[in-house]
Amino acid sequence: MKYTKMLIAAILMVAGLLAGCSQESARTTDDSAGYRQVTAQEAKELMDSEEGYIILDVRTDEEYAGGHIPGAILIPHDDIANQAEETLADKDQLILVYCRSGNRSRQAAEALAELGYTNVVDFGGINDWPYEIER
Repeated sequence: MKYTKMLIAAILMVAGLLAGCSQESARTTDDSAGYRQVTAQEAKELMDSEEGYIILDVRTDEEYAGGHIPGAILIPHDDIANQAEETLADKDQLILVYCRSGNRSRQAAEALAELGYTNVVDFGGINDWPYEIER
């Protein structure tokens, strides 16, 4: 009986940990890092409902030329520290950041937050973007 209770407790603990590791919870975070992460669908909803935002593509020139989200401006993630303040003058403006798969957009969002940008939203990669792409 004692082992049964311990087994049930262990199963419940593992289930609780696994529930916290779902894709959705991994993408939607609080903004304690200085930015927040959302899904492509949530980013599209922001684009449809907000005004005055910037869509920031942080891939390479070649990747951008191969296809990008309409209206996106390009600052490769390696150039964020050098070009952000010149190109993105309003540090309170909504900036929606993406790359190919989500890694560089996260790095760029972190860099922007460190530079004092207050309304940065990372929506991952264009690989997960089910909407229009401009070539």
